[in-house]
Amino acid sequence: MKFDGSVVPIIDLTPARTGDEAAKEAVAEQVGAAARSIGFLVVSGHGVPMDVIENVSDESRKIFDLSPDGKARYRSADPAIYRGYFGIETGNLASTIGEEEAKPDHREYYNIGRFDIDETDPYFTSETAKRIFHPNIWPDADVPGFKPALVAYYHEMEKLAELLMELCARALKLPPDWFADKIDKHITNMVISNYPDQPEELEAGQLRAGAHTDYGGLTILKTEDKPGGLQVQTSDGRWEPVPIVPGAFIINLGDLMAQWTNDEWVSTMHRVINPPRDQAIGSRRQSLVFFHQPNYDAVIECIPTCTEMAPKYARTTSIDHLEMKMNQMNDTPKFKENEAA
Repeated sequence: MKFDGSVVPIIDLTPARTGDEAAKEAVAEQVGAAARSIGFLVVSGHGVPMDVIENVSDESRKIFDLSPDGKARYRSADPAIYRGYFGIETGNLASTIGEEEAKPDHREYYNIGRFDIDETDPYFTSETAKRIFHPNIWPDADVPGFKPALVAYYHEMEKLAELLMELCARALKLPPDWFADKIDKHITNMVISNYPDQPEELEAGQLRAGAHTDYGGLTILKTEDKPGGLQVQTSDGRWEPVPIVPGAFIINLGDLMAQWTNDEWVSTMHRVINPPRDQAIGSRRQSLVFFHQPNYDAVIECIPTCTEMAPKYARTTSIDHLEMKMNQMNDTPKFKENEAA
C-alpha cells in the first residue's frame, strides 16, 4: 500500500488474485485500513483487460456526442423508471444529504440496470423484482457498439466486486465467502456520467456533482485525469483530491456498508469540482460508475465481528435500505440511484 501524497491509499490487488492465503490476507488488511480511515482506495493490479475498459469508454462517449434530439430518443417514457439518458442539470446530488438550496449538477448521464435476468428464477419475477428489474434502453440505432461493450465491462465489474467483497470479508475477520450468497443476485446499477466543458462560468455554488455519499455497498469508478475532478472530504473537513492512477479504479464504500459494519467502516462525503476557468475548455470528463448493491433480500444487520459497540441500526434488507434512502429525496422516483463520482 502506498499513499503517493494523497490521503487515499493505492493498493495493488495482484497478490490477492494470484498469491497464497498470506498474500490475500495482507491485501485485505490494507483494504480494511482504508475502509476504517477514509472509505476510499485506489486499486491497481485488478485484472480487468484494458481493451474492455477502453472499448466501453469510447462507445459511451458516442452517446453524449449525439445531438440533443438524438440523445432524447433514449430517455425513459416513464420518469419513475431510472433507465436511459438524463440531460444536463437533471440531477442534484447535494439534495440527497438535505441541501435544500443545492444547485443542480452540471453533468448528463446514462443509466443501465442489471440485464441478465433469469425469468425462470422466482427471485427475478417476484413483486419486488418487478419494481427493480426494468428493461434497459439500449442506443442500438445510433451507437450499436455500446451494448456489447457495456455488457463485457459490466461482467468484469461483477468479478472485481466479488474479489473486493472477499477482501472485505477477510478484513472483517469473516470467512472469505461470507458475502458470496448476499451478492450473487445483486441489483447493481451502472451510470455513465459526462461532465462537459464549461465555456461559461456556472452559477455560484454549482458543481459538476454536489457533495454526497453513495447509498450501497461499494462503488467502482473508472474516470479520467482532467481538470475539475473528484474530491473526498477528510474527517477534519478538508477536501482532498482523489488520485487518478493510469489503469486503476477508484473504490469507495457506501452508506449500506457503513451501516452493515456498525459504522466501523466509513461512507465518506465526496464531490466533483469545476475546472479552473483557464482550463475549462478541454476539461470534458467521463466517468464509468458501478454502484454495487447486494441482493434485494440480503439481510443488513450488524456484522458479527463489528460488535465492539452495541449495534446502532435495526435489522433491514438491501432493498429496504435503498428505498429508505430514496424516500429521503424529495420528488425523486423510487429506486433512482442518483449518484455520481
